[in-house]
Amino acid sequence: MNATVIASSEVSARVNLLGMTQPQLEQFFLDLGEKKFRAQQVMKWMHHAGVTDIGAMSNLGKALREKLQRVAEVRPPEIVSQHDSADGTRKWAIRVSGGGLVEAVLIPEAGRATLCVSSQVGCSLDCSFCSTGKQGFERDLTAAEIIGQVWLAIKSYDAFQAGNRRVVTNVVMMGMGEPLLNFDNVVAAMDLMMSDLGYGISKRRVTLSTSGVVPALDRLARVSEASLAISLHAPDDALRNQLVPINRKYPIAELLRSARAYIDAQADSKRVVTVEYTLIAGVNDHVDQARDLAVLLRDFPCKINLIPFNSFPQSDYQRPSGNAVSRFWQVLVDAGFIVTVRTTRGDDIAAACGQLVGQVVDRTRRSERYRAAGQAAEVQAR
Repeated sequence: MNATVIASSEVSARVNLLGMTQPQLEQFFLDLGEKKFRAQQVMKWMHHAGVTDIGAMSNLGKALREKLQRVAEVRPPEIVSQHDSADGTRKWAIRVSGGGLVEAVLIPEAGRATLCVSSQVGCSLDCSFCSTGKQGFERDLTAAEIIGQVWLAIKSYDAFQAGNRRVVTNVVMMGMGEPLLNFDNVVAAMDLMMSDLGYGISKRRVTLSTSGVVPALDRLARVSEASLAISLHAPDDALRNQLVPINRKYPIAELLRSARAYIDAQADSKRVVTVEYTLIAGVNDHVDQARDLAVLLRDFPCKINLIPFNSFPQSDYQRPSGNAVSRFWQVLVDAGFIVTVRTTRGDDIAAACGQLVGQVVDRTRRSERYRAAGQAAEVQAR
């Protein structure tokens, strides 16, 4: 395992252009009294060339560059440390404004590389099998801090200079945080991921994973074409209430209804939902539960991704045996589902699914932040 440490810098009060979508940046230039086509030029500098120095944007006039430098900047978040796994997985600890830390993970595979991106510092949902929820919730990330993780991953491989932004071929909003509780910033960042002036990633290869904030998912169907994954993890409400507490507010039937509506709203009629199911030994990995899951999803357009539990210090859960995973998988395959088993990657650097932990929040502030953040986000989602 290798580790690289990069120092932090001062936070600026100037407008950060990095997280602005094309319409937002066009309006920014119009407000400055400039032509809106300047937005396209600046977006190419930031997202295609990886340039953060406005003074180096040579196709902007000198007067415009000087004006921009007074009121704006291009500021990605900062890498605090980088860790490389023996299997090629790379994890970054990233400092954001206010000093909080988040993590992003790049998983290379044959012909592609998937970047797992965080949306919040910590998480308020406290799913029982996920280490991120154990640290509490700090705040939402800005759009610049979310898309900045993509920027940093490409920069880390010197891919801007090589003209190879395709070092990141897939993005999953499955890192720290619940994406739908940071709705506007996540949608803006995903728009940049899919934009030709951003990173040009196919809408089939940008995936938002949600634990089930149903009002926000209903809203997402009106504004996004990203792919959808839902964190199910149980075949019935009684068990899911224990594993995924938000299920007590938005039970399985509501989540499946909303997810189906999202897929139906897409122009691509071949879209399906990815159902994520973390297998925990003795909890949700029984053959009978696989049969119940098959019945539950019988008429639901989906593929199923089984994820053997990855251990972390705060949990007493255990990883299922290979035989248990195989038996569960076989029941679903026999029922006609497309089923994959996620290969554990990066567990030697705590980068596997469910292991991401940034800066721990003082527990005395946790419940208060949970209530405030959850209530505010759900009101906004409606």
